[in-house]
Amino acid sequence: MPSDHATVTPLDALWQPSVILWAIMAGEGLALLLTIAPGATEDHWSYFGLASLCIQWVLLLSLGTLYALRHPLSRVRPLLIACLAIALLAVFTWGALGAAWLLLGNDWGMSTGAWRATLLSCTGIAVTVGLLGLAAFHNHWRARQLAVRAKQAELEALQARIRPHFLFNTLNTGAALVHQRPEEAERLLLDLSDLFRAALAGPREITLADELALVRRYLEIEGLRFGDRLRVEWQVPAALPDVTVPALSIQPLVENAIRHGVEPVATGGDVHLQVATDGDWLEVTVANALPSAPVRPTTGHQVGLNAVRARIQAMTHGRGSVRTTTAEGRYTAVIRIPLTP
Repeated sequence: MPSDHATVTPLDALWQPSVILWAIMAGEGLALLLTIAPGATEDHWSYFGLASLCIQWVLLLSLGTLYALRHPLSRVRPLLIACLAIALLAVFTWGALGAAWLLLGNDWGMSTGAWRATLLSCTGIAVTVGLLGLAAFHNHWRARQLAVRAKQAELEALQARIRPHFLFNTLNTGAALVHQRPEEAERLLLDLSDLFRAALAGPREITLADELALVRRYLEIEGLRFGDRLRVEWQVPAALPDVTVPALSIQPLVENAIRHGVEPVATGGDVHLQVATDGDWLEVTVANALPSAPVRPTTGHQVGLNAVRARIQAMTHGRGSVRTTTAEGRYTAVIRIPLTP
């Protein structure tokens, strides 16, 4: 079933570590410019410290508020969201200056008129910086979307090359079973129908349970093809976490494991699939033994891996990952997805 909350909005990326780090660095740069600007106070260190404190509070409060309101704002036009972002910067700027006035107004010896001029200047700076930030974020979001689309096109092209080979092998297996084991041939065709229905549905998010069901159907087909040569070990909890994954994201890793760990070996091999939680993270591990003897060259485990990695990162806004390791004669791929949005 497709996920009801699969839509990705730009506001989802606001609370990523990289975005927060860039915001902090930009804030410190602005504080430094204000400190060395002509007409600034001679007490540069105090001025820089106060400016840094105020600017960071304004930036982080604005980012946090927009991120907290990301779901209600997902139905609002981008222009209104931009206006809200500028308004938040102005309001929090006024709040920071108001707090500074209450705490330090008399100590700094500034008149009410001077504070009003400072308020107008800081408001202008906040609006200007906000507009520049919106322009930079818009370019970042467009570049990210283009990268995701490019990876998706790469995945679709890759699947277009792989499906005929898989379909050919599956139909050959089905033809061999029609007369000898007709019930298994029927089950094979039903499993094949489910897999291709999922593939033709296009990019979307489905529940982890549905994705594992597709993996089981794929393994049933390959089990009829390889027989005892394919040995599958499942370690899956009885109650699966309520989390979504990109459709056909685990299946390509299992396909790689069979293609490079089972098919080239006359005696076959094993495929290990484990689903576990580690704190606030879901981990899906797919591992296979590597052939001990040299086999014919293949395209390697990278088939589909980069595309799956890109889809996982796009769905989780950069928090998820797909990592691979080779150790002690085994190849392991691990998908990590946050359990909380």
